[in-house]
Amino acid sequence: MKAKKYSEEQIIGALQEVDRGSKVADVCRRAGVSKVTFYRWKAKFSGMQVSDAKRLRQLEDENRRLKHLVADLTLEKQALMAALGKKW
Repeated sequence: MKAKKYSEEQIIGALQEVDRGSKVADVCRRAGVSKVTFYRWKAKFSGMQVSDAKRLRQLEDENRRLKHLVADLTLEKQALMAALGKKW
């Protein structure tokens, strides 16, 4: 089954509902997620506002892109060193 994708607003809204006094089980049932997912959200997004969460996602995407670039450049470097021989 394909995982549902929740927006930052939905995640933070669910966390704020529990902060206001709703039960975790009720919020999880309404959101359609398990308690494990809820507590994973809480560990990651606790105390954040929506703008903070969006910035976090942007930074994670940028970090992922940069890691791919470094990996590609490392592979190219290794291929060039192998082609030149063991002079280095």
